Amino acid sequence: MPFSPFHLVDGNNDRGLVLLADHARRDLPEEYGSLGLPQQQFERHIAYDIGVEPLTRKLAEMLGVPAVLGGFSRLLIDPNRGEDDPTLIMRLSDGAIIPGNNPLVEAEHQKRVNDFYRPYHTAVSDMIHAVAEASDNAPLVISIHSFTAFWKMTPRPWHAGILWDSDPRAVLPLIKALESDPQLVVGDNEPYDGALRNDTMFKHCIVPGLAHALIEVRQDLIADEKGVDEWADRLAPILEAINADPDMHIARQYGSRTGPLEEV
Repeated sequence: MPFSPFHLVDGNNDRGLVLLADHARRDLPEEYGSLGLPQQQFERHIAYDIGVEPLTRKLAEMLGVPAVLGGFSRLLIDPNRGEDDPTLIMRLSDGAIIPGNNPLVEAEHQKRVNDFYRPYHTAVSDMIHAVAEASDNAPLVISIHSFTAFWKMTPRPWHAGILWDSDPRAVLPLIKALESDPQLVVGDNEPYDGALRNDTMFKHCIVPGLAHALIEVRQDLIADEKGVDEWADRLAPILEAINADPDMHIARQYGSRTGPLEEV
């Protein structure tokens, strides 16, 4: 598959549901080589969210809905950050120094914003608008991520976490449905907090008032086809039921916990 800042998965836009995967891929344009890193670093979470691309594609297929996948490694530039976030382009990530990002002149910083970051977000915005037009309603947006089973030698007990900021509409039924399985440990804003100003959910959902949720699945649970199938089978009927709720398709304004809303 040729390099692109984003990849689109076809689906029925009139279903009113959009899937996103910011960190789906670990690809780099040829001009960047490996950013000076050994290849094994691209097997790690610092380069991409392990298991997320196949899980998102499987969910899109099962639900019959479109998806937008990030086409570049987060080591190049992180699409799930604001343009003014100091972690937008990482110089050091989980112990790995990224030579191709050290130092980084302003012209190169802006090039990556213009060539990769903004085209991805334009694709997300275009997809959300296309689904809104086709379904004649505000779409529900679900973002898929994954997290490591350990962080600095500390085990993470959650099988999945639901991240959010201020709109509970999709979040609460999603958590409730997952918690109905007694074998699952489900995090509410764990292992991360979902209130990150100007991240993908903030830009595309909080500001326009769209119902949304960010699902984090532990990487070891979706690292192979069997795990992907298991989690797709688990999540698809839950998302189908949530999407059927008319309340998910009304644009509402919720104040962000990260501060007052402003145009981004």
